[in-house]
Amino acid sequence: MVLTTLLSVASAVLALGLLVASGAPFDRAFARQHGAHLTVRFDGSAVTPEQAAATARASGVAAASGPFAVTSVRLTADRAAPPGFAPPPLTVVGRASAAGAVDAVTLTEGRWATAPGEIVLERGSEPPSSGSGARVTAGGVTLTVVGIAESVGESADAWVVPGQLTALAGGRRPALQMLYRLTDADTAADVTAGQKAVAGAVPAGAVTGSRSYLDVRETARANTAAFVPFVTAFALLGLAMSVLVIGIVVSGAVGAATRRIGILKSLGFTPFQVGRAYVAQALIPGTVGAVLGVALGNVLAVPLMAEVAEVYGTTEVLIPLWVDLAVPAGGLALVAATAFGPALRAARLPTATVLRVGPATGGGRSRAVRGLFGRLPLPRPVTLGLAAPFARPARAASTAAAVTFGALAVTFAVGLGSTLVAVKTDGDPDRGGDVTVHTVAVPRGNPGGPAALPGRPADPAAVTAAISGLPGTGSVYRTARTQLDVAGLKGGAPLVAYEGDTAGSRHTMVSGRWFAAPGEAVAATRFLRATGVRAGDTVTLSEQGRTVRVRIVGEVFDLGDDGMALRTAAASVAALHARYQPAEFAVTVTDGTDAARYAENLDAAVAPLGAEAAVTEGSKSSVIRAMQALIVMLTLMLVAVACLGVLNTVVLDTRDRVRDLGVFKALGMTPRQTVAQVLTSVGAIGLVSGLVGVPLGVALHGRVMPAMGRAVGTTIPPADIDVYGTPLLVLLATAGVVIATAGALLPAGWAARTATARALRAE
Repeated sequence: MVLTTLLSVASAVLALGLLVASGAPFDRAFARQHGAHLTVRFDGSAVTPEQAAATARASGVAAASGPFAVTSVRLTADRAAPPGFAPPPLTVVGRASAAGAVDAVTLTEGRWATAPGEIVLERGSEPPSSGSGARVTAGGVTLTVVGIAESVGESADAWVVPGQLTALAGGRRPALQMLYRLTDADTAADVTAGQKAVAGAVPAGAVTGSRSYLDVRETARANTAAFVPFVTAFALLGLAMSVLVIGIVVSGAVGAATRRIGILKSLGFTPFQVGRAYVAQALIPGTVGAVLGVALGNVLAVPLMAEVAEVYGTTEVLIPLWVDLAVPAGGLALVAATAFGPALRAARLPTATVLRVGPATGGGRSRAVRGLFGRLPLPRPVTLGLAAPFARPARAASTAAAVTFGALAVTFAVGLGSTLVAVKTDGDPDRGGDVTVHTVAVPRGNPGGPAALPGRPADPAAVTAAISGLPGTGSVYRTARTQLDVAGLKGGAPLVAYEGDTAGSRHTMVSGRWFAAPGEAVAATRFLRATGVRAGDTVTLSEQGRTVRVRIVGEVFDLGDDGMALRTAAASVAALHARYQPAEFAVTVTDGTDAARYAENLDAAVAPLGAEAAVTEGSKSSVIRAMQALIVMLTLMLVAVACLGVLNTVVLDTRDRVRDLGVFKALGMTPRQTVAQVLTSVGAIGLVSGLVGVPLGVALHGRVMPAMGRAVGTTIPPADIDVYGTPLLVLLATAGVVIATAGALLPAGWAARTATARALRAE
């Protein structure tokens, strides 16, 4: 009972804690940090710090922090950056302390900057290889990273001491930043009203930009949305199984004490006193298990919550205190209710009835079933095992329910994991080809020629000639990226232009087809939803007054670029004369060519040109990694709880049938045959439960995966959802047998070791 309550409470704490954490992580972290509802930047030459500080008294402002000097810089790490990396502009704020009435920044690593030459980076804005202790350069100024921090409201990308900000601004007067909490900030209209009040308190034109926390929250919710459907499914499974197994164990333990209840009645105990006594007796081990379960659940949650916090973009995600209190309280209430019911029913039976202890064979029904199975051409221990569940149909049904939940969880987990792997692969159209060539290489020495110059892209024509002249080359195409204005879409959208033979492009279409002629394009789901465009419609692209129109011929499964990328042939947008980022080549090798060896040869050929070749690697996703960790942990917990349910029922069944076992042993049944009989009885239940649980798991997977796709604004291709082939389904059908036999191994061994004379002593 201790072990069952421990694992049930631990799984429920973990499941419910994750479910709560998935609900509104941004809102909780924002409240803890007293995040800014409104961030406003002022022109430093138009207002003084005193004028900016006076805006804290504007109408609707509840609290404010600042003014802080702010500038924009590009940080370059001393360590080597990946090929083609160009540091983005970062917002750096001069701030003396992480504390404050508004936006109390949380340090996740290291310490706060206390002197010139030190910088604290925001966790999501770290340049490659620039963790705590690294040295970065900004505008000729070298800084040491002394800490990593998190601002939920994204008020800055980095912080330095106020005196350092002047040097980073390059002699220019820096802008000023103010952070506000508003009395009313529930809607966009409330935040806009606050922004107008602040702008009205300074000279006209002094406000150069502002940001609402609602925009930040919307982005954060997009990251968490994919977690909610499958965490909810696992949480409900875990809670239901915990209730079921605790009920099985406690009611079984009370049912096994029927004779003792008769003795208590003969001594004068009333039915209510008997029920109360067994409630107290069950609560003692139940309390121990509940306390240990809370501790175990919180320990297991530490690494998982760290993954979830990274994905959610929040400082920390912890199991809420009310979950640690509510789950064990609910578990103990369940223990009490489950113990009181059977004990009270047994206590109401006549004393002579509950004192009578005899063979628990199931009477005439059991003998009839044994006779029926005995006609089968199977060994006698097997037929006895097949007939055993019919002697105790209610107990067999309880075992079947626990195993069915376990098989359902395993099936759902396998399908979910398979789909996530497929989604990670198919959702990256840029993974095309066996070998990828970057036209910007990391700095390196070259014995055969000059060192490759970092940041200077190689000549695409020269790279094309080098690829074409290498034996083993199959198809090759080139891609280049840019950002174009799209009619009707604020901020434009990324565009990927293709040139060459795209037959090796590994794309997955949700609907429609891949572009095949000039003027055709494909787009990701979010792009189509944001623009209201469907397959067959045209989209107008523009660049500095030049425009072209492309027709959307398909919806491509693309999780990159926030699902907003447009893909077309370079010829389709040639009239725009757009400026592209350095190109990349995707090369497909011929059959029989070793891709690794080919990549080495190609790298040697393109290195003097300033390019770099390597075997194409799949994309890495922290979201997928966190999901996979959650799936493994939750599934193991559910399977363990299911095995405990089987263990309990088999122990009770073996105990009730101990006299039968003694008779069988007296007639010559060996210990191995005894084990076979016990395992056959639960194996049959496990097989039936597997046949029921697997279709339920497939159905649950079919409901949850599309919901996860919709939650993040994309459509998962049907091929990535239909991952259950016939061989896999057959293998999963055995999951019930595995769970049932795993739970029955210990009591089967105990039954095999029981001495014949002891087993026969039952009257």
